[in-house]
Amino acid sequence: MTDHGIRYLANCSMLFTERPLLERPQAAKDAGFDAIEFWWPWPDQPVPGDGEVDSFVSAVREADVQLVGLNFFAGDLAGPDCGVLSIPARATEFRDNVDVTVGIGAQLGVSGFNALFGNRVDEASPEEQDELGREQLGLAATAAGRIGATVLVESVSGPKPYPLRTAADSAAVVADVRTAGHDNIGFLCDLFHLANNGDDVSAAIAAYADLIAHVQIADCPGRGEPGTGDLDLDKLLGDLLARGYDGWVGLEYKPTTDTEASLAWLPTPRRSSHA
Repeated sequence: MTDHGIRYLANCSMLFTERPLLERPQAAKDAGFDAIEFWWPWPDQPVPGDGEVDSFVSAVREADVQLVGLNFFAGDLAGPDCGVLSIPARATEFRDNVDVTVGIGAQLGVSGFNALFGNRVDEASPEEQDELGREQLGLAATAAGRIGATVLVESVSGPKPYPLRTAADSAAVVADVRTAGHDNIGFLCDLFHLANNGDDVSAAIAAYADLIAHVQIADCPGRGEPGTGDLDLDKLLGDLLARGYDGWVGLEYKPTTDTEASLAWLPTPRRSSHA
């Protein structure tokens, strides 16, 4: 792929999974990265114990990597969950998690917090869930704003009943929350999820470039590393840069072999933001 001067980071919830979670920041550092992101590290706990939080913070600090992005609690993403903030029965879990997540961010300088919207549920109407989701995003944005961070809204693919599928879906939510007075909310543009949902990714970038606050990539189909599918990631990243995007690009893919072998497409010097 072309060296666009992009700052890449490793998503340590998808990469380096050959290692225990607390060893992954160091594994990323050893592979040449100086920036990482994580999904919420404790999928069954909105509020983990202080010791667990301290161990996670220490692992990142000791590896001397920058934690750029962290998800709010969203349940078990490998299971039936995909966000909780818009689900009435789970709204308290999200609210309880916000201060913990932002607290970790305050210690580690996190600049973006991904807030997965939540699957549709039978016990509440879509309108009720959408109203609750926007309210919860506003609460999260207020908390993130205290440390100068941004809340991210992502479109997701797959069989789950997740309502934000296209770039337009997420952009509408972002626009509504901004209108409510929260400027520190943006669109997490995951190129794989958009393509996997059949969205026109080039058109989405053109239409919503001013809302994009973070980018993640994987090839499509398959969600493997660049070069394993037919998504023109090189062109799409070039489009993003041409429209003024200067943020991070997270490598959020499933390695087709081991992580290190899957990184062959990205020369080691280009994995550092200082390259």
